[in-house]
Amino acid sequence: MSESSAGRAVSGQDEVVDLCRELIQIDTSNYGDHSGPGERKAAEYVAEKLAEVGLEPKIFESHPGRASTVARIEGEDPSRPALLIHGHTDVVPANAADWTHHPFSGEVADGCVWGRGAVDMKDMDAMTLAVVRDRLRTGRKPPRDIVLAFLADEEAGGTWGARHLVDNHRDLFDGVTEAISEVGGFSFTVNEQRRLYLVQTAEKGMHWMKLTVAGTAGHGSMIHRDNAITELSEAVARLGRHRFPIRVTKTLRHFLDELGDAYGVELDPEDMETTVAKLGGIAKLIGATFSNTANPTQLGAGYKVNVIPGEATAHVDGRFLPGYEDEFLADLDRILGPNVKREDVHADKAVETDFDGALVEAMKSSIAAEDPIGKAIPYTLSGGTDAKSFVELGIRNFGFAPLQLPPELDFAGMFHGVDERVPVDGLKFGVRVLDRFIDAS
Repeated sequence: MSESSAGRAVSGQDEVVDLCRELIQIDTSNYGDHSGPGERKAAEYVAEKLAEVGLEPKIFESHPGRASTVARIEGEDPSRPALLIHGHTDVVPANAADWTHHPFSGEVADGCVWGRGAVDMKDMDAMTLAVVRDRLRTGRKPPRDIVLAFLADEEAGGTWGARHLVDNHRDLFDGVTEAISEVGGFSFTVNEQRRLYLVQTAEKGMHWMKLTVAGTAGHGSMIHRDNAITELSEAVARLGRHRFPIRVTKTLRHFLDELGDAYGVELDPEDMETTVAKLGGIAKLIGATFSNTANPTQLGAGYKVNVIPGEATAHVDGRFLPGYEDEFLADLDRILGPNVKREDVHADKAVETDFDGALVEAMKSSIAAEDPIGKAIPYTLSGGTDAKSFVELGIRNFGFAPLQLPPELDFAGMFHGVDERVPVDGLKFGVRVLDRFIDAS
């Protein structure tokens, strides 16, 4: 272990909070363009922290300012398949005026580290750094090789981060068969006898799309039956109000069985109201995994109040469950009608793997060792992660960023929300669990 200024040995639990704070203080806001100097600064920060403990990290810049850091730790048995631990360093933008504490201050208050990225996902980046640094300082090799990847651009689809590395530097991931990353391993308290830790084994696919309706331009004072805005608005309203049918995937079935067992009741996926009511603060995160979804998010048309425009556009965030993409697209075209042109702005696959195998057993045992009433169960993420890129390399992907959370914390509301924060005790818990997990994996 290293020594602090007071001469005391520093452990992973000791430094995880500072690592998280320092990462948050680097403004890595991703506006979806080619900018992003903060990502380069974060990549250099991570590389420095890894180099301090003897690794030889490499920085890959896919576009000026869009940088990712990758390093490989040699395991006790390099002949075994390797494990990938990856996280993204970019964050969605934040308006400081809306926050209790400045979103890029990394302030510690009320037992939490506050700031943009505190749960999405600089907490996991910090926990990973803390565990790795502690293990390397104390000479504890992992059982097998571990590839570390701290990635740019996840919040805009990963084009300049994971996607770039998979397309151009596949050799970095030679021998990797399994991976862990974000949005999984967090706790959901059922009662005093049971806490469930939700491990992400599936995530919905995406179709971010642009809708266009063409009409006839004209003077706003005249009767005009061919109005592009009217046609588009009616189609968008139909789509926004549509409720897609419930579809029970294998991950959802497993999740409902485990949740029902914890509550001592049988949960019916067709009875959404009753089921979601039991989910408390994670209802927003889980409720959208029962069906495909399509949410209108932007509208655009015209340039002058007395001119009927010849075209109107809308953007829609569409998400589909594993195995239901074709059904989703067919439903979209039926709902929108023949006069609406639909084109993808960004599309990506759905991901799903089974909740079994040695890596899953390592997750279960590491959680149980630190929380005797804890149990790991699988769930589907309604959003998307960089797993969509790594699955193309044949890698099984899991969301496992372990956090023990107070029951009253609106964890789902932290993602892209105002006053994002992560409990200090949760970070330290995550360090302990990840350290055990690496030994067991």
